[in-house]
Amino acid sequence: MTAPPVEQIDAVSGVEDPVVRVSNLTLRFGGVTSLADVSLAVQRGEILAVIGPNGAGKTSLFNCLTGVYVGESGTIAFLPTPGESVELAGRKPHRITQFGVARTFQNIRLFNALTAIENVKIGVESRQHTGPIGAMLRLPRTRREDRASDTRAAELLEFVGLHAQGNRLAAALSYGEQRRLEIARALATQPALLLLDEPAAGTNPAEKTDLERLIRRINVEMGLSVLLIEHDMRLVMSVAARVAVLNFGRLIAAGTPAEVQRNPAVIEAYLGVAEVEGGEPDAAPG
Repeated sequence: MTAPPVEQIDAVSGVEDPVVRVSNLTLRFGGVTSLADVSLAVQRGEILAVIGPNGAGKTSLFNCLTGVYVGESGTIAFLPTPGESVELAGRKPHRITQFGVARTFQNIRLFNALTAIENVKIGVESRQHTGPIGAMLRLPRTRREDRASDTRAAELLEFVGLHAQGNRLAAALSYGEQRRLEIARALATQPALLLLDEPAAGTNPAEKTDLERLIRRINVEMGLSVLLIEHDMRLVMSVAARVAVLNFGRLIAAGTPAEVQRNPAVIEAYLGVAEVEGGEPDAAPG
């Protein structure tokens, strides 16, 4: 079945106030095309979910947005505030974080030998100004920033439901708690756009319910735009305002959850999911 042309998809999923706009993004690894002329946008204040079979290009899209990969062609315009635009393609990951894009990972990446609050403080301190000399001399600004870091980290732990776990090592937390801790660390960088890469993976039904509630709170109470990759369709359909569907690196559909569920190209892609095995590793086409 032939997928709708990109122009038609954009007309369906066009937004009036994007926080990020991906235009004609193409990414190849040798002879393998991971992303093929992908165009999509996340509206300011919305939750957009990106779904698709394993190997569809979802994590490759995240890696392009965060500077891990650089596309062969196309642009990624980030608009942290209306009227302000930064091109992300070709930027280093730490610069993209400073601009206001934060992410979590398919495979949890915490500092397991540090406590929960220390993990979150790393995110907070990425926005602070103390240099090596100030840290060694314990200058007044350094002490003020330390106190502010402690306070903000504690607030974020409370926000994600881990206020009682602050002094526990990250490695000692349950899997669901580690997922929430990684989200808290991402929030600590003060993002305008939060990328969540399969946050429900490996969690039990109760943890999924807590996660669903947390994503909504991040969106509503913090006013953050969220771009979500997730295989759990119940979670996707319950939190996302819009859904974009990738298949073999191409955008084949976009629209409301109800529209996407009825789309013949989406139905065909998911019926064929058993033929695409092997997952979507961070450092390989996917």
